[in-house]
Parts: sequence; C-alpha cells; structure tokens
Amino acid sequence: MRLKNHFRILIIASIVWFFFLILGFPDYYLQYSTKTMIWFDILLLIPFSIIIWHLLKNVKKTKRMKVSLWYSFYFTVPLAIYDYLYCGLYLGYGFSFVYKFWFLSIYYLILWIQFPAVALILNKRTGSY
Repeated sequence: MRLKNHFRILIIASIVWFFFLILGFPDYYLQYSTKTMIWFDILLLIPFSIIIWHLLKNVKKTKRMKVSLWYSFYFTVPLAIYDYLYCGLYLGYGFSFVYKFWFLSIYYLILWIQFPAVALILNKRTGSY
C-alpha cells in the first residue's frame, strides 16, 4: 500500500474512534448494563462484516490478505492507544481500562480475526488464496 493509503486509513480509524467516543457519552458506555453491551458487541459484528466486505472486495486477490492485516492494524492499535489515553490516563483507569471497558477492548482481538476471515472468504469465492 502507498503511504497516502496508510494515512487515509489512520484518519478514517481515528474518526471512527471519535464517533464511538461521542456515542458512548456520558460515561463511555459504562452507563449501560453488561447484557446491553454484549448485545451491542454482537450486533456490531454484522455492519462491521459488511463494511469490511466492501473495503476488501475490490482489492486485488493477491494483495487482499496483506491489506486486511493493515486494516486490522489501523483499526486496533491506534484505537487501543486512543482508548488508553482517554480511559487509562484521562479517566484514571490506567491499564486496567482493558478490563473495565472490555466491550471496547474485545475488538482489539475481534478485528484481527474478522478482517482476515473476510479476506479469506472473498478469496475463496473468487478462486484465489
């Protein structure tokens, strides 16, 4: 990928994080029950899968997995840093924010599975791995 594409993905991921920050006000989702947050996380898998599908469907088959891993990186690592800065430092939870805000931090792992899985499905449908 070109440098401008890396920068573009980072900007998009940052905007997505900010959107989820605003959506989570006033207590960054702590105002909701555990059951609600479980359903929220499960239901997010559907639109995320559709978005990932659209992001990867026009990528060359030979580059699709590599691109999916870059997307995984940009939608997890910078967002984890943002979460640490906001939840860990600003809200004062330190690194325990990972447990306190499990409904966010679970996506640090899920997206590393979801992006490559969609890439594999697309490659299988188009006859290339």
